[in-house]
Amino acid sequence: MDILETARLKLRTISIDDAEFYLELINDPSYISHIGDKGIRTIDAAKESIQQGPMAMQAQCGFSLYLVEMRTEARPVGICGLIKRDGLENIDIGYAFLPAFAGQGLAREAASAVMQYANETLGIQRLVAITAPDNARSSHLLEKIGFRFEKIIRLMRNGKEEVSKFYTRDFD
Repeated sequence: MDILETARLKLRTISIDDAEFYLELINDPSYISHIGDKGIRTIDAAKESIQQGPMAMQAQCGFSLYLVEMRTEARPVGICGLIKRDGLENIDIGYAFLPAFAGQGLAREAASAVMQYANETLGIQRLVAITAPDNARSSHLLEKIGFRFEKIIRLMRNGKEEVSKFYTRDFD
């Protein structure tokens, strides 16, 4: 299901047909370093993760992480969307892109569109974001799109406690 479009991108719900791309993305060294190792190494495991993660969240909450494609090629380049995480009171914006598409402004374009969608379509008044403390690129992007750093927090992720930078963005 198509969710939104920008000048260069189309964001749509993720399906099990996207398992090959998803597997590539979540096993990229930068994803593992900054977001974490999900331990998913097969197409079948990727399909199961998509079903239990983004597809289930979309069905339950009406939002999720979306597949980001180039409009002109319908080529997947990343994911960006909204997540309701255990341990966070507010809805979290998240994103990850393949390294080949870094530095082109695609993450900023997708995240800005998702923020607008969250506020104007879903009526969300406050978004939060978390990043690994050493992920300067993500921290910079969040600040460019209006988030402000609040504090360092500890969250349970993938069965272990992790330290994250916590950002907030309120809408008027």
